Amino acid sequence: MKNLLYSLLCVSALVSCTVDRISETELSDGSFWKSENDIRAAANYLYTFLPRLPVVTDNWSDDGYAVQTNNISDGSRLAPAASADFTSPYRLIRAASNLMDKSSLAVQAGVPSNIVDSYVAEAHFFRVWAYFDLVKRFGDVPLILGLLQEDSPELLGPRTPKGQVYEAMYNDLDAAIENLPTPSERGDAGYGRVTHTAALALKARIALFAGTWSKFHQDGDAALHLNLAVDAARYVMESGEHTLFATYFDLFQFNGEGPQNKENILVRQYGKEISDNIVSYNCGTIINGATNATKALVDAYLMKDGLPIDLSPLYTTPATFSETFVNRDERLNATVMKQGDPYFYGVDFQAPALVFHTTAYCPRKFVDAFTVGTGVTFIDYPIIRYAEVLLTYAEALYELNQSITDADLDISINLLRARAGLPRLDNAFVLSHGLDMREEIRRERRTELAMEGFRYWDLIRWKTAETELPKDVLGSYFFKDEPGFLNANPKLDPNNYILLQSAQNRRFDPAKDYVWPLPVNELAFNPQLTQNPGW
Repeated sequence: MKNLLYSLLCVSALVSCTVDRISETELSDGSFWKSENDIRAAANYLYTFLPRLPVVTDNWSDDGYAVQTNNISDGSRLAPAASADFTSPYRLIRAASNLMDKSSLAVQAGVPSNIVDSYVAEAHFFRVWAYFDLVKRFGDVPLILGLLQEDSPELLGPRTPKGQVYEAMYNDLDAAIENLPTPSERGDAGYGRVTHTAALALKARIALFAGTWSKFHQDGDAALHLNLAVDAARYVMESGEHTLFATYFDLFQFNGEGPQNKENILVRQYGKEISDNIVSYNCGTIINGATNATKALVDAYLMKDGLPIDLSPLYTTPATFSETFVNRDERLNATVMKQGDPYFYGVDFQAPALVFHTTAYCPRKFVDAFTVGTGVTFIDYPIIRYAEVLLTYAEALYELNQSITDADLDISINLLRARAGLPRLDNAFVLSHGLDMREEIRRERRTELAMEGFRYWDLIRWKTAETELPKDVLGSYFFKDEPGFLNANPKLDPNNYILLQSAQNRRFDPAKDYVWPLPVNELAFNPQLTQNPGW
């Protein structure tokens, strides 16, 4: 890591790298940690571990389906021999710990301590990011907070109980929160780097996961984590640093990029164009089958009166594909392509191509019609949004108290509903229409964050994966006489909906599937590691 760090980050750093390159063979600790540029370069490398587009993790859940079955979603996977899901976070942990350890060399070389502390705070943030990726997948994992040598006994140590790992994560985040600048202090020049509110938002995300896991799996102190989630979310809400962006659709287009968008708390930056390229992705893969919304997701969107489709008098069974989107939550129109939406090189979307849009619900988020066919697209990926913080606040409060006040709904979920063109959610509305507040809070989370990678982990922490994942995976009603459906011959269920995978071919074993299997090679390397139950 020490010898490769510099060249790696200059190639792929998310923040501009202005230092001169040094040959890998000439680089050593003695020649590296000498300036702010050096420690910034080490911090830049950490950003390369952030998740990338396209978001395909929703294919693990009941919200997304690609062009073929997914072995996580349908329960057919086996324990892998090796997996980057286990090894890559430890690479990030190593890099973050290395920066922390070597930061004193930069201070000794004359770099002001407050500047060094800011980069060390970034390292604390990213070490937490890595550990959260590990814990939510594997549960107990080895906790390593320092640098190891080839003969360090920790290399062959046992798994650490996840409660201790959460405690270490909170400690790291508190250190990050103390020393990270706010977005205002970062200014436009620092946009893209983690901030004080990013660390708070990550703490809220982790504490909500831990708290609801503890509550619904009866494993741990739910109140401890949920209180932390509420407090961290409230700090972000009261910081004055963030507001919702005006239009939901533009959040995921070029119009939503840059520091003027106060909703984005942490983004994966891609640049603007070939001449201003940080890294690119091909959004053509999104509309060519990387993921497609399912009927279950589309049905979750409310009607304009704020009621579900099975209760709203506004809902009538669609006679055409386009009628699916009539009188619905505006977020549905921003998430799934409908007739007339810009689609490909300025050509409007007319009908789904079932060979790619297997459910008929073609994605619209992160798709720019004018670059979709070029092979390079630069729309930034918002990894943490203020909307998520508002949802976390409402959910954590409800799960703590089994209730939520109308005032708290107004400063959280109702801000999102207003942007989506929906009426307020309040306790009287829920009572008068026979709704369930918990389910409506969860619905808001599902539709606001749809196709952004949250749904699978929500099912896991709520302990509802065992109910939702074994169901049929369905797409749109099959409108056989409409363009896009003509000459197609998909498998259909008895009600004429596209059947992607039947329930009889799907399973979820609650005794083992709520945590992932450790890679077999890791167990062979370290005999003290134990496999998760059932794997």
